[in-house]
Amino acid sequence: MDVDVVVNLRARRGSLEVAEKCRRALPGARVLSSRTLEEAVAFARPEALVVSAGGDGTAAGLINSLRADVLRLGILPLGTGNAWAHETETPHWREAVERLGEQVERRADLPMRRFDLVAVTFPGDGPSTLAHFAGTGWDAEIIDDFHSQKDGAGLLPSRMRNGLLGYLQGVFTRTIPRNLRMREPVEVEITNTGSDAIGVDDEGRPFHLPGGEHGKVLYRGPSSICSAGTTTGFGFGFKAFPFAGLVPRRICLRVYAGGAGEATLNMARLWRGQHPMPKMHTFLVDRARAVFSRPVPFQAGGDRLGHKNEIEYRVADQQVDVLDWARM
Repeated sequence: MDVDVVVNLRARRGSLEVAEKCRRALPGARVLSSRTLEEAVAFARPEALVVSAGGDGTAAGLINSLRADVLRLGILPLGTGNAWAHETETPHWREAVERLGEQVERRADLPMRRFDLVAVTFPGDGPSTLAHFAGTGWDAEIIDDFHSQKDGAGLLPSRMRNGLLGYLQGVFTRTIPRNLRMREPVEVEITNTGSDAIGVDDEGRPFHLPGGEHGKVLYRGPSSICSAGTTTGFGFGFKAFPFAGLVPRRICLRVYAGGAGEATLNMARLWRGQHPMPKMHTFLVDRARAVFSRPVPFQAGGDRLGHKNEIEYRVADQQVDVLDWARM
């Protein structure tokens, strides 16, 4: 089995130590220590098992650049949120490398779990961006605020601002206060531009959604979050898309209409992905267009995409097989 390991030295825990550990545990693998996506893409082979040693952004960057029909991907969680690592129960990177080395040495079959991808397109912006989650609203704001709090004023010392505590500091000192001051909520209109939409009942079961046919407006109203995902988590174990994967070749599109005060009071329930949830609207679609009342920040796979007022979400043609540590 061909194995290409890409260690992102710019990831939160990326280092030459990680690369050296990979070389020792995987003597037959090709290992690259990289600071740029261009280096990583030139190195990684689409036909190999590509071990992405970084965060969600590292994996998404490889997927977007390699554009394989089905890319085989292994995750070493060296980033901040690590959504895919949570989804596949990836252990600490040291244990993960050792276990992978043992499997490869025995020539054992590696268990893989296939994921669909979200393709996001902005009008007039060229090719789509692929990721396992993408959207706008507080999720994109939180990413902005997470990066801003690293160097700005805050209660935490600088050494503690790169992980979950820094994430929460950004939420409670920047995102929530800003949204509490906001008088005019963002409005969104979501139109189904694909196959008939599917809803999710109170028991978590899919059902044909009346009025969800092609061309119909699925939702019109206030939007604090309007995001889509093919993994249940958004990072840090936050179950943003609890019904991702419930129906094959569908993305889980969710709109939260509650305000910042309500979200703060319901933070634990939102984090667990509790369903049903007041003012949370869930759709399983293969394509939909969202138009907002004003430009809003967007993110895909945790990377910022700027401010836009219209987006199309769809199921990507490409898929990815991710190493399933829970079954290895």
